[in-house]
Amino acid sequence: MSIQITTAARERMQNFLASQSTARAVRFGVRKTGCSGFAYTVDLTDSIAENDHVFEQDGVTVVVDAKSLPLVDGTEIDFARQGLNSMFVFHNPNVVGECGCGESFSVG
Repeated sequence: MSIQITTAARERMQNFLASQSTARAVRFGVRKTGCSGFAYTVDLTDSIAENDHVFEQDGVTVVVDAKSLPLVDGTEIDFARQGLNSMFVFHNPNVVGECGCGESFSVG
């Protein structure tokens, strides 16, 4: 089981963590939504639950809850800037379909 973060994503996460003195980690997961089924969530967290899976990479701690892990296992998290927009980008090998607007995805 793994989650990978690119250098750009790591730098962005480190900036977020530094701005919140109580934040211990980045929580990555999914929620049900949209026309395809799931959407990614990325939040700061000050707690790590017993059933969380913890991934450490280059000084950044990423936690994933047990329900989300099968849906995001193997995902690479990147951070991209496009014009005035900036966002996390997810390369998830489990995705079999995405909605037209790119906000949600489905897994096989």
